[in-house]
Amino acid sequence: MAVPVVDPSLNSSSVEVDAVPADPPRRPRRRPARADLLALGAYALLGVLVCLNYWGDVQHRVSSHLPTDHSWFEWLFAHGAYSVRHLENPLFTARQNAPDGVNMMANTSLLGVTLPLAPLTMLLGPQVMYALYLGAALSATAATSYWTLSRHLVRSRGAAFVGGAFLGFAPGIVHHANGQPNFVSNFLLPLIVSRVLRLGEPGRWRRNGVALGLLVAYQIFINEEMLLLTALACLVVVLAYAVQRPRETRARAGSFLAAISVGGGVALLLTAYPIWFQFNGPQSYRGLQGGVFHNWGEDLMAFVTFARDTVAGDEAVEKTIGLTEQNTWFGWPLVLVALAALALLVRRSVPARILAVLVVLFTIASIGPVVRFDGAETSVAGPWAYVPDDLPLVEMMMPTRLSLVVVAAVGVLLALAWDALSRGRRPGTAQVPAPRAGDHDNDPTDSERTDDDPTDAARTDAGRTGSGRRRALRLAGYAAIVAALLPLVPRPLPAQRTDPPPHFITAGGWRPFVPAGRTLVPVPIPSNVHGLPTLRWSALTGQEFPIPGGYFIGPNELGEGVFGAPNRPTSTLIYATMDRNELPEITAENRRQAVEDLRFWRASVVVLGAGPREAVLRDLMTALLGPPQRIDDVWLWDVRDRV
Repeated sequence: MAVPVVDPSLNSSSVEVDAVPADPPRRPRRRPARADLLALGAYALLGVLVCLNYWGDVQHRVSSHLPTDHSWFEWLFAHGAYSVRHLENPLFTARQNAPDGVNMMANTSLLGVTLPLAPLTMLLGPQVMYALYLGAALSATAATSYWTLSRHLVRSRGAAFVGGAFLGFAPGIVHHANGQPNFVSNFLLPLIVSRVLRLGEPGRWRRNGVALGLLVAYQIFINEEMLLLTALACLVVVLAYAVQRPRETRARAGSFLAAISVGGGVALLLTAYPIWFQFNGPQSYRGLQGGVFHNWGEDLMAFVTFARDTVAGDEAVEKTIGLTEQNTWFGWPLVLVALAALALLVRRSVPARILAVLVVLFTIASIGPVVRFDGAETSVAGPWAYVPDDLPLVEMMMPTRLSLVVVAAVGVLLALAWDALSRGRRPGTAQVPAPRAGDHDNDPTDSERTDDDPTDAARTDAGRTGSGRRRALRLAGYAAIVAALLPLVPRPLPAQRTDPPPHFITAGGWRPFVPAGRTLVPVPIPSNVHGLPTLRWSALTGQEFPIPGGYFIGPNELGEGVFGAPNRPTSTLIYATMDRNELPEITAENRRQAVEDLRFWRASVVVLGAGPREAVLRDLMTALLGPPQRIDDVWLWDVRDRV
């Protein structure tokens, strides 16, 4: 990886903190040092802190920010366990959106996590597994970032700790921990970046290529979008380095190209079928509602605002500039510190110049089609105004998420700045080596000096004064970085209680009513808006019965991606009744459509549990299907003889 190298034989007027495609001298040790263990322990504690509110009642709490996403990922852990237990193809499931099913590769499925952890999910349940994994993913990302920084970029473990902590627990990352663990599962990304930057090593192109291919293949099964962002960032890094160091680039271009070809071949070999399945398998789709997320650009004020889930944050910001995702939200102190660090480092550090390029490019790219400022859209067009909504792959991206590259660049910049301070010099300036023994022999004036020479005393005093000044500047630098980061310490994620599933469901009372090949229809039918508790019925019972509807992305009648299953007349009637909280007039046509929909869903039983709309939904289903049975703690309509 490109690392800063200082030649101690040069003075500060000529030296440049350069970046060369080679690793710095590594500390010879066979096991982690105490500092490494302390860093990992601190990251683990931060992971526990972020998820603390879930552990108060892990069985009945979900994210209050994104409860639907939280429930979806619980369902995903159950899907991984079900696929392993029944030896089914994990790329597709018929346990949701029956009878059509869900293309798991075309959704955020986290298969690289849920399949290996399937035994633990079977043992602990999806709720516990979700909370455990969420904290572990945050900590693991910080840990791999620490390892990469300390082994390949900085010499100070303190610098690596600061950078790793920010990369794992930055406000924009913690924001996604509110129900989106795929965006905090970034533990492979530092390893991918470090491997990319080592592809030019002579004589190691096969090994480096294979290692990169394996990492990329695995990341595809965790989060393809973050892999795409990482690939874009690596492309910019490589190009920026080539512009600054053309001679070294030409010397290593052959090894680099050979290694990246091997890596691409390995990744393609391992993922060709899953990727084909994603775009051509059952329930695949093209595009997402005509580029619905293209207007989700980052607000310029978001960069200097404290995020809600930090100790300095305020929930009120979500009503203005927080309407889109909170991906940067550095707070103004960190922005000032980052700008100061760039100003001091960029002149003499190639890595700092590359980071500056990343920050500028991806900040601009994250703005979106219209410049947003303080919660309002301005009349100024952003860069995405010139990007077609239907451009393949890009059509599904949110501009604001490009700012996650800026988050990573700031984390590395903090590590570089701390490392420069730890070496006892002004950031961006090489340390002048101390005079060596015998150097004074060449000075003709030395023979005339005595121990009491006032010139020597003056120089000694000046040296002490300069040393004291440097020490004061170092302390000020440390204090500035710490002061900028302390307000960003994460708070426990907000959580809310959710209704537990009925005893009829958890105790298996449904089994006599749902034969193989038939579905259980929960009321309300799960969707991306309604039916959060009933979606969890499936997850918390190990997906033993299939359900219609669900929370996913699938094709509409035109093959475009939409959220949830296309509504049928009965599901539309259920949702309208819930929204109005009153029973509409039921016609014979409504009853005919209900039977037709139940036949389409291959229903065997309709089940209504307790909830805020229980009374009106019971009246609705009674008007459609006749009187229900009261079994255990649910209302039940046995429809096997009708469909």
